[in-house]
Amino acid sequence: MSADRISEYLAQFAQTRSQLMEQLRRVLVGQTEVIEQVLAAIFTRGHCLLVGVPGLAKTLMVSSIAQSLDVTFKRIQFTPDLMPSDITGTMVLDENEEGRREFRFVHGPLFANVILADEINRTPPKTQAALLEAMQERTVTVGQTTHRLPDPFFVIATQNPIEQEGTYPLPEAQLDRFMFNVRVDYPSLEEEKRIISMTSKDETPELQKVLSGKAILNLQKLVRSVPVSDFVTEYVVALVRATRPKDPSAPDFIRRMVDYGAGVRAGQYLVRAGQAFAAMDGRFTVSLEDIKKAALPVLRHRIGANFQAQAEGKTSDDIIQELLDVIGEPVPAKYINAGKRKLS
Repeated sequence: MSADRISEYLAQFAQTRSQLMEQLRRVLVGQTEVIEQVLAAIFTRGHCLLVGVPGLAKTLMVSSIAQSLDVTFKRIQFTPDLMPSDITGTMVLDENEEGRREFRFVHGPLFANVILADEINRTPPKTQAALLEAMQERTVTVGQTTHRLPDPFFVIATQNPIEQEGTYPLPEAQLDRFMFNVRVDYPSLEEEKRIISMTSKDETPELQKVLSGKAILNLQKLVRSVPVSDFVTEYVVALVRATRPKDPSAPDFIRRMVDYGAGVRAGQYLVRAGQAFAAMDGRFTVSLEDIKKAALPVLRHRIGANFQAQAEGKTSDDIIQELLDVIGEPVPAKYINAGKRKLS
């Protein structure tokens, strides 16, 4: 695909993104950054974890995004008695037209394009593992048969951070399956006034479909075609390696306050997120600002803050922000070569 053609498609992509945001603003107030992060995950075949206290419209946000897309949508309310077969599907004994009995697979709610996994930390590890395996493999195996999930397929899970009684927190290794850990915060004063004003009226806006499933697949390919320079790649590698306490490049505060850092997958997701942010803006290349914009949602669940960090009142977000301030931008190769020629 030529550069001119890609630029043309990116301009159309930016227009489509504006149409999506316009539809979502009819229902949602504020949370622009959160919506952008969810859309970035969708356009990179990633999955999202939304973390926020109750009553911040996490479920409404996901269902509204699904309404604006011409795809199938299923909401699964996770409970302590939910079994893996309740979400993946099960085999039932049925009688065919010839009067013979045979087993037939009944698809579970996972067989949809957009899955809202509501309160994922309220279900036992066995059911969580079934969901996370489907997220990774994009298939469901029942008995001897493997069933492929529809494409596009992405999971947006919600989690309540303040209620831990009767919950099953996701282990760090399973949290790593999520591309983004998105924090949904309280609205501002003016936003809260608008929310209450909107909900006091007995009106439910009908959202228009902006993108089909096939169009989403094409946009996912377009996002992957956005070039990433060596300059950006060097910055991503330096940022990720600096989160690891035993790495020589790690700053002193990382060695002191972090037990474990981000793996290679974090760097891959940072680049993909940068590609998505650039594409949604209609830009042809990924900038360092795109990487910095993705740093918090990509890294916050991949850095293990220790007791020392808690004693100093530091969260993983604070550590990442401090790291962004410390890690300098790499020097482009052309300037390095120019400096060498000047010295010689």
